[in-house]
Amino acid sequence: MNIPIIYSSLLLLTLSNTPVIAHNIKTDGNVGVTFHIEPEHSPRAKESSQAWFVLTRQGGKIIPLSECDCQLKVYYQSSNSENKLVQTPPLLPLSPEQYQNIPGADLVFPHAGIYNLELTGKPLNGNNFEPFSVTYPVTVSPSLVQETETTIPENEGVSSTDASETISTSSPNNFPLPLTPTLLALGAILSLGGFWWFRNK
Repeated sequence: MNIPIIYSSLLLLTLSNTPVIAHNIKTDGNVGVTFHIEPEHSPRAKESSQAWFVLTRQGGKIIPLSECDCQLKVYYQSSNSENKLVQTPPLLPLSPEQYQNIPGADLVFPHAGIYNLELTGKPLNGNNFEPFSVTYPVTVSPSLVQETETTIPENEGVSSTDASETISTSSPNNFPLPLTPTLLALGAILSLGGFWWFRNK
């Protein structure tokens, strides 16, 4: 038995089952900002997401929300690269992972596309750090619910006549044959004739 190979396989299996949490880190002045958005940096349109920011002053000390006059703005990036302000969500003190009372916000993106999250802040209560401004791009995927509704639309506004015209069957040559009343009657006559012939054979 090759112990090193088995140990390596178990290690790879363990690592493959360990969730990887991605963080984006930017600095401005003497403040570093670590950004993360749930779920797993893959938000979807019209679904709830949670963004949070770890503020770290030079030297490694974390700045809680209570010590920062922070503001978050969410911009939608249009096809011509112009930013349109879509929301200014309130920041709340969150405690994700090992952090405590850091700024975060609950977000619902209106539709798929590229957004920019701009976080600005300045010190409160005489705290010693410089005002900062950082921006993070976020790619929002289409909503799964929206895609399901799009691919399976309801027959709203379709009359009974229109609905009967959309129902079709296929011949052996794969040509669609509309189920018109005449064709249905002809099929019934042929079925009865075949039954009578088989019975009297």
